[in-house]
Amino acid sequence: MSAIARWMTVLLLSTSLLAAAAVDGRPGIPEERTDALGKEQYEEIKADLKKAGATIDLAFLGDSITRRWRGEDNQAVWKKYWGSYRAVNMGIGGDRTQHVLWRLKNGHLDGYQARLFVVMIGTNNCWGPTTVPEEVAADIKSIIDLIQAKQPSSKILLLSILPVGEKPNPGRESRAAINALISKFHGGRVTYMDIAAKFLEADGSIGKAVMPDELHLAPKGYEIWADAIQAKVRELLAEADTR
Repeated sequence: MSAIARWMTVLLLSTSLLAAAAVDGRPGIPEERTDALGKEQYEEIKADLKKAGATIDLAFLGDSITRRWRGEDNQAVWKKYWGSYRAVNMGIGGDRTQHVLWRLKNGHLDGYQARLFVVMIGTNNCWGPTTVPEEVAADIKSIIDLIQAKQPSSKILLLSILPVGEKPNPGRESRAAINALISKFHGGRVTYMDIAAKFLEADGSIGKAVMPDELHLAPKGYEIWADAIQAKVRELLAEADTR
């Protein structure tokens, strides 16, 4: 299969998933997931938060890329890097920024205190032909503001959206534009890190061992992600302890 054909396959699969989630794409407006997958994973996260107790060290917030830390092949990487922490995976497959806004307003920030949120969201806003980076960045800012309002003592590690596709393509360009905008949110209790380049080979390609379907990560990809942020996570948690 050619690179173009593979890229189109990823696009079609992602479009189908978003259609199943019944989104209408309105920027800035929280949207509830009404599909079975979205509802099931939303309730699962609520249960995980309740089980974790009043204080959580790390809360990873995102879409399927975050969610798949739970995958059988990826759990070993999660345990290696985050197993010593009280860590919760708050990723939901297919989520866009609007969905994250809705669930943060409806239970996913309640009943506990997190020391650090690790936020990576926005790639599912970028599949259409008319992606507006400013709108996606504004939604991410709303997510950050909401976390700060409801969890005022938490720190936030905001991560860049990851590149997609085997080789450079327009989808990467829209994501890079969003990353440039959200980098400006760095400051105060928000730390921004751009880790996108760490997934690329010297020629700009992404290997199958890192991202088999040109979107989601394999265990090697999760190793790259975890290794890229591990030191910063420790630093921010130490700062949280001395606030």
